[in-house]
Amino acid sequence: MLLLAAALIPPLFLLVKIYKLDKIESEPIGLIIKLFIFGAITVFPAGFLESYLGDGLLKSLIPDTGSILYRFVFYFFVVALVEELVKYIALKLGSWNHPAFDYQFDGIIYSVAVTLGFAALENIGYVSMFGPGTAAVRAVTAIPGHCIFGIFMGHYYGMAKKCELMGDTDASRRFRRLAVISPMFLHGFYDFAASSDSEMLSIIFFIYIIILDIFAFRAINKYAKEDQKMDNMY
Repeated sequence: MLLLAAALIPPLFLLVKIYKLDKIESEPIGLIIKLFIFGAITVFPAGFLESYLGDGLLKSLIPDTGSILYRFVFYFFVVALVEELVKYIALKLGSWNHPAFDYQFDGIIYSVAVTLGFAALENIGYVSMFGPGTAAVRAVTAIPGHCIFGIFMGHYYGMAKKCELMGDTDASRRFRRLAVISPMFLHGFYDFAASSDSEMLSIIFFIYIIILDIFAFRAINKYAKEDQKMDNMY
């Protein structure tokens, strides 16, 4: 029970904090719970695809799994791409046509709910295998990381919805692509640097986390303050 609490408290704490930033119109709790569950479910297809692509296809193309090339491709184009893509699919299926999606900042709330649902179930797995010490480390690294990736995904997702409502389908498609690509590269570099044995990359990793945390904190507060109802934007 204590291990379960240690795994769930950090993602739930962050979800509540982000949810409370929406000062104009709070999102339906039922929708947030649904998206959180959707995000948790995506752990399973993500794990299957990562195993198939990484342990199967990629190893056949790049047999030296310790090489920089293998690690780069694996973390950017297997782990990060797969995880951000399945989270995006869950996000779009669960919220794109929902009537509550009427403010641009809503996209961030929904995306964070999905990504923290994913992070919560993933965290339960890690904590169950490696113990409470892992929960403490992930509470200040991996969990905020997933949250930040969700903020970037949600920002572009909200932009895509705004453009769709304005009738600009080309721009909407571009922003939907960015909703996957931007967190993919942030996530890929995070994993690539975190898994490295290089002392230099380890230092870069911690600097990267600090910069990313500061930038995301400033950005999300700015997005929350500038939020507008999307049908009043044109």
